[in-house]
Amino acid sequence: MVMKYNLILLLILLTGVFTGNAQVEEQELDSITEKMIIITGDSLLQSSIALEEAYVFGKLKFSSYDEKLRYYILRRKTQKVYPYAKMAAERLVELNDSLANMKNNRKRKKYTKKVQKFIEEEFSEELKKLTRTEGQILVKLIYRQTGTTAFDLVKDLRNGWRAFWYNTTAKLFSISIKEEFHPDLIEEDYLIEDILQRAFSKGKLERQETVLDYDYDKLYNKWKRTTKVPKD
Repeated sequence: MVMKYNLILLLILLTGVFTGNAQVEEQELDSITEKMIIITGDSLLQSSIALEEAYVFGKLKFSSYDEKLRYYILRRKTQKVYPYAKMAAERLVELNDSLANMKNNRKRKKYTKKVQKFIEEEFSEELKKLTRTEGQILVKLIYRQTGTTAFDLVKDLRNGWRAFWYNTTAKLFSISIKEEFHPDLIEEDYLIEDILQRAFSKGKLERQETVLDYDYDKLYNKWKRTTKVPKD
């Protein structure tokens, strides 16, 4: 079972080791119920120090060698395409932030065209190297990072006709750029999320929080008894 541990416990243990260099004590403030942490030479006016949560992942279990192999293939493909989805989200944020500061419609259109060309040139050659399944995983992860389908992103940047042809071409390779990401409903999407969380914790991928509203703990508890690695 996935558990969250508050790293303040680790901090307390460490301060116990380095007692010769620092002292930590709690001291009540006058007429205030809040407490503050006193560290030699510094005072933090807060009741605790906010630290990042840590996940303890359950051991991966497979019912067969083929299931294990499929999982590792899915992991390799997910870790390969995630950086592209992360980059797409970053470019979208940059575009929106820049457009928000532009009042002139002509300048907005000119800048949008410039970004469109840059994104297409930046992605096109790399995306050509992806397999069908890698392309479909990328489409899902773009939705995870932006909350928008790849189809709608193309539609917003160009027009509906171009998005239609993008989708039609993708269908020739069994890829739908209208695909969304629902780890709460689809087992494969949950496995992709689990792969990402494990990679984040190990520093293999740079964490970028999803814009979607779901809780990984709840996902784990929901799928842990029934999850099976999908066939490629």
